[in-house]
Amino acid sequence: CCIRSDSIARQAISANALEMGQICEMRLIFMSGFSVFSVKPYAVHQYLNVTLFVCVFPQMIARGKNASDLFPAVVKNVACKNIEVKKLVYVYLVRYAEEQQDLALLSISTFQRGLKDPNQLIRASALRVLSSIRVTIIVPIMMLAIKEAASDMSPYVRKTAAHAIPKLHSLDPEQKDQLIEVIEKLLADKTTLVAGSVVMAFEEVCPDRIDLIHKNYRKLCNLLIDVEEWGQVVIINMLTRYARTQFLNPNINESLLEESSEKAFYASDDEEDEDKKAEAATLAKRKPYVMDPDHRLLLRNTKPLLQSRNAAVVMAVAQLYFHLAPKAEVGIIAKALGMFEPYLKSFYIRSTDPTQIKILKLEVLTNLANETNISTILREFQTYIKSMDKDFVAASIQAIGRCATNIGEVRDTCLNGLVQLLSNRDELVVAESVVVIKKLLQMQPEQHSDIIKHMAKLIDNIQVPMARASILWLIGEYCEHVPKIAPDVLRNMAKTFTNEEDIVKLQIINLAAKLYLTNSKQTKLLTQYVLNLAKYDQNYDIRDRARFIRQLIVPTDKSGALSKYAKKLFLALKPAPVLQSTFKDRDHFQLGSLSHLLNAKAAGYQELPDWPESAPDPSVRNVEVKDSVCARRTVLTGPEGAGVLLLQTTRGSSNILFCQMSHVLLHHSHSEQSSGTEDRKRGRKAVKNQKSASESESESESSESEDESEEESEEESESDTDIRKKKTIAPSGSIKMYELLHRITGEGLAVEYCFSRQPFSPDPNMVAVQIQFTNNTNSETKNLHIEEPRLQSGMRIREFTEIGLQPCESVTVVMGIDFCDSTQAANFQLCTHTRKFFVSIQPPVGELMTPVFLTENDFKKEQGKLMGMNEISEKLMLGEKCVNEHVIVERVTATANLSRVPCGSEKECRFAGKTVSSGCLVLVTVPTKEGGGAQLTVNCEKMLIGTLLVKDIMQALSQ
Repeated sequence: CCIRSDSIARQAISANALEMGQICEMRLIFMSGFSVFSVKPYAVHQYLNVTLFVCVFPQMIARGKNASDLFPAVVKNVACKNIEVKKLVYVYLVRYAEEQQDLALLSISTFQRGLKDPNQLIRASALRVLSSIRVTIIVPIMMLAIKEAASDMSPYVRKTAAHAIPKLHSLDPEQKDQLIEVIEKLLADKTTLVAGSVVMAFEEVCPDRIDLIHKNYRKLCNLLIDVEEWGQVVIINMLTRYARTQFLNPNINESLLEESSEKAFYASDDEEDEDKKAEAATLAKRKPYVMDPDHRLLLRNTKPLLQSRNAAVVMAVAQLYFHLAPKAEVGIIAKALGMFEPYLKSFYIRSTDPTQIKILKLEVLTNLANETNISTILREFQTYIKSMDKDFVAASIQAIGRCATNIGEVRDTCLNGLVQLLSNRDELVVAESVVVIKKLLQMQPEQHSDIIKHMAKLIDNIQVPMARASILWLIGEYCEHVPKIAPDVLRNMAKTFTNEEDIVKLQIINLAAKLYLTNSKQTKLLTQYVLNLAKYDQNYDIRDRARFIRQLIVPTDKSGALSKYAKKLFLALKPAPVLQSTFKDRDHFQLGSLSHLLNAKAAGYQELPDWPESAPDPSVRNVEVKDSVCARRTVLTGPEGAGVLLLQTTRGSSNILFCQMSHVLLHHSHSEQSSGTEDRKRGRKAVKNQKSASESESESESSESEDESEEESEEESESDTDIRKKKTIAPSGSIKMYELLHRITGEGLAVEYCFSRQPFSPDPNMVAVQIQFTNNTNSETKNLHIEEPRLQSGMRIREFTEIGLQPCESVTVVMGIDFCDSTQAANFQLCTHTRKFFVSIQPPVGELMTPVFLTENDFKKEQGKLMGMNEISEKLMLGEKCVNEHVIVERVTATANLSRVPCGSEKECRFAGKTVSSGCLVLVTVPTKEGGGAQLTVNCEKMLIGTLLVKDIMQALSQ
């Protein structure tokens, strides 16, 4: 049996057995063989899976064979316990998930479990597959997965999260604001593995947000040497653009010296006194250039990368020095071409070189050509013309023309060599030679009439339209030098006029017009014949040209005054063309970019910013270093019993308050009400001591102590009531405060918010958000209001009325937001009379609900309606503190705004609520088991709400 199984497996991995039908047949053989062999089916099936995934599928994908038909069979193995198989399944799914989106969606829950796998490679692969499914319905799930992966302990998973950001942005650009928050978090990562990927995501999503780079600039410069090679390329390109906006031009002094020397040269004696005064005033304003230390840091840290083995890295550093370094330092990456003259033969072209490299070498050889080595270079060019590469041959002939233009001594030699090429059998060689000869003859036409005659004789043998048109243009332009040949050429071309290409027809008409003006006796009838043929041509350009020329050269009564100047129009001297390199005038593109190579703006090209006229503030790149401080931590009782954490730190003579750790531990569980009450009492005493130490006003101290005593009595009465309620418990009173605007960012204005879980009376479909404003400055804050709300489709906001704050005053307001049963953030501007701050409020999924009171029978009835796809069930292990029913109830109600439903069983807790916006029922069941286990079940019509709620409740119960 084992021998037969092994032989079948070997057949599967053979090169001839990689066809789809044979793999399916092999799977059928294995499945049907279970009854024949004395081997357990599971063992054979597992052996087959390992063989297929390790050997067959990677070979099929690598060879370009289509394996998408096996997607249903492969996706089932995503739950396989074999790590190697699971990795390869994810590789397969990444390749075909976009093609088989419907089937991939069925395994979303499996991918989500993969995000929690202990193996970092599995977590990263699961995120990679999830981001490869291009379906907008799972955008919230992808966003949640990316945010979790961005905080993962493994740098490889964080790197994968950075790779997933551009995919999600391209799928749903409306997620840009949230993705920028993730990018900002990943930019602060100190791991070299993440740096390159997050900068790439930054370039794709928000390249204009330079403010995100300020705090991370020096870190990126220092990490650059250790980042992987392709990450180095991305970071260098980004830092090049950053430096052009934040630092001054290091070559500014040279331009100022040039201006001053030019003015001194042209200044007259009478104007010297006035100029001296003006120069003195100007020089007084000008400060000597001193390079910014951060500018020097970038140049110093990129210089070692010139020794990189990766050509792209070397090119990136070269373009950085070219665009950012002082001219004295550019020599590190570039030298004058003259230094390569002794190594001329190193640029000779080999037959194995790609066409693009051949053309670049031709460019170098042409630029190195001078009077001493031109004969050697021309002999080399002659051998290139025999190449089979047509594009290379054309470039070689153009290079010969450029050498003839630049070096006058060899112009005649080059012309003679090009004339010899006119007898070549290859039409492309002849055509390119004619075009180059035409340009060279324009420089000295009177000395080369023999060449024009020779080319006129070849016109019958040359069939390339561009070459024929060039010869006709030459004969017409210099018809006075060949007065006997030109009419005969016109006679021959008139015979074949109807069969010629449009470009040739236009030159025949021009030739006829010029001969009519210079030799009308011989060519008058021929010209009329040609114009009559052109009058009825199918091309309207040719018809229009014939009509125009007839009126111009054949005066009639209807002809205008323009016909008097016909000779000046047709026979005017024309400037000789300049043969120049195709690489000239590319300075407006960034060196090394695709646009620079193509000499045309490519898609996605970003213009290199101009240098700023004045230096921006360098302090934006300063990063605060946390000093060791003595801290006293206290707990303040906020509105409705909310816990606000306060930390006082001492640095010198200043006292600064931060919302951080609490010295007195704040317990939210109802199971520890008594201990929690004692902690709050100790916390209030600490607050009083702290306020006296920080020299707070006595009036505020007395008012706060009175408020605290009232709140204490209310909380104690509420806690007693809650403890007595065993069967129907209202939502937990512990409300979490979130920071909306830090006092430093807000320049003294601190803003916090919480979800009060109270109905919003103006609109019951909105979530009530309680916002607390605190003015920590010594001046009044006026006109506090909201502007420019940026909301997702369907979301609404009910603003609070405009308020003002006196110094050291706190005011609480309530606003309503309709989140549309989504955890998407509501973004808006918080405005005062002087400033505007961009802020956002993002709700936890549990705050999108309102309690619903149901009987046990009603609960079971509604739960029966929400089965199948609307039910999500997960197993979990309860935390050490979840020792009784009351703790579980407290944890669940603290996580979600739900109400307790009566239940006959002591080992089961039920909760009910509905979404605020749409009113969809949310039912939660938590039956406990022996050994600390539990089964969490959520029934909800909205699958996304259910998925997010399961995750949050599991996290709360497992702590």
